[in-house]
Amino acid sequence: MNRFFLVFFLSFSIFFGADATIDLIKTVQKIPVIQVTYFDNKYADQALKVYKVLLGDLNISGHFSVQEGQKGKAKPNYAEFLNNKIDLLANIEAQKNDEGFRIIVKLFDINAQNLILDKAYTIEEEALYPFVAHKIAIDINDYIKAPSIDWMKRYVVLSAYVVSGRSNILISDYTLTYRKTIINDGLNLFPKWANKDQTEIYFTKIINNVPTILKYNIYTGVSSEIEKSSGMAVVSSVSSDSKKLLLTLALDGEPDIFLFDLNTKQKTQLTKYRGIDVSGSFVDNDQAMIFVSDRLGYPNIFYKSLEENAPVEQVVYHGKNNSSVSSYKNYVVYSSRETNNDFGYNTFNLYLISTKNDFIRRLTANGVNQMPRFSADGGSVMFIKNLPNQSSLGVIRLDYNKTFFFPIYNMQIQSFDW
Repeated sequence: MNRFFLVFFLSFSIFFGADATIDLIKTVQKIPVIQVTYFDNKYADQALKVYKVLLGDLNISGHFSVQEGQKGKAKPNYAEFLNNKIDLLANIEAQKNDEGFRIIVKLFDINAQNLILDKAYTIEEEALYPFVAHKIAIDINDYIKAPSIDWMKRYVVLSAYVVSGRSNILISDYTLTYRKTIINDGLNLFPKWANKDQTEIYFTKIINNVPTILKYNIYTGVSSEIEKSSGMAVVSSVSSDSKKLLLTLALDGEPDIFLFDLNTKQKTQLTKYRGIDVSGSFVDNDQAMIFVSDRLGYPNIFYKSLEENAPVEQVVYHGKNNSSVSSYKNYVVYSSRETNNDFGYNTFNLYLISTKNDFIRRLTANGVNQMPRFSADGGSVMFIKNLPNQSSLGVIRLDYNKTFFFPIYNMQIQSFDW
């Protein structure tokens, strides 16, 4: 029976979906044209790697018109760049010393004809070069005082299937260029960042056939047990102050949602439905939650304040399979099944809604789009897109109506957090 509920929950999370979007209207302004080049020396290959990631970062930011440049020079010909209507020039140079690679960035303001950024970034571990590119993009973005893109430097934590009965937990950058396995013993599922600093995670480990929630420090390797349940045990949401959790536990055979206080170690049962209640996520300044339930006979999204006996309210009124949900403040993104083929390919699209009004907007148009997760600032949504011949990690820039994809090779993602 316990094994059934674990398998059912995995299926419930992976194969049902929901859709949501938010309509943001921005004042149209001219964005600067930036050209990126790299310096040709004996470490040019390393500079080229950073250069390629940086081009993507600047483009994804939505704040630049990006041009690929030729190999850079020590000092630009300002007149040439002015004639080509270039506003900014970024040149990447790689050097090597005893500490590792140094990436030197020189940013020129062509209109002012000045060098306005001259900064060195050290790479102690060569594989970490994508994060150097992300930091460079953030620094350039800050120079033009554009909206923050600090989310680019955050880790993604994910669980990936290896073989039957085994899945590893990895950390990566948002492009999946950098990947590092941090837990590789047994069945490890549903990773969730435990704090804003991304030093610790919660995850579910199957220990002696019992789902057990562990808290794990990714730098020290120290772990501690939080909670366990013979049927199911998952951390689905962490409060903004990192002091409270929403857990899905199956203490009496049916999965329900519990509020867990990390200071007192006390848990409060928030749902008591004789069916499936899962995937609780804090909303409205951590005073309420949205969650997925089959209480209508199919997966759908519901709302409940964190008072134990507060009423449950339906949130979504379209579609017959709405699940895989994430929240940011009063915004909710979910995946919804749009077709009903019993034996064939079905389409799942993402939608964005607000708990404060009835607005709804579709974010995707085709394919199987699932596992949406908001960025830390709420301005982007990451998700998994599956097409018949390719799976990708997608990033939707909500403010700009643009979506970018990063192919997933040789990996089946079970769950992730951003």
